[in-house]
Amino acid sequence: MSNITASLAGLMTVEGAQGVALVDSASGMMLGSDGNGVNLEVAAAGTTEVVRSKLKTAKALGLKDSIDDMLITLTTQYHLVRPLATNPSMFLYIVLDRAKSNLAMARYRLTECDAQLVV
Repeated sequence: MSNITASLAGLMTVEGAQGVALVDSASGMMLGSDGNGVNLEVAAAGTTEVVRSKLKTAKALGLKDSIDDMLITLTTQYHLVRPLATNPSMFLYIVLDRAKSNLAMARYRLTECDAQLVV
């Protein structure tokens, strides 16, 4: 569990990060979280529905691709979702302050975290 905790703490150092979580999309439950800028329990549960829907749609379309990441753009926030390469039913989730964040750097750091995370 320390790898999850350390990985999420590392993601909180991304400029503009308000909250991060590792979520199991099968159950909608968080396996870990960090931050206090957003209600991550509610956000993770809602985002789980988005991930499930996209995975279902990709399967129905017969796509052989996997999802690298998904971006939800709000007026004041970015919500980035990255299914784990080793287990696409789990995903990393980060909420960013849109005015303070560098979206490209956040995507890079999520990719880096995904590659190093042991669940």
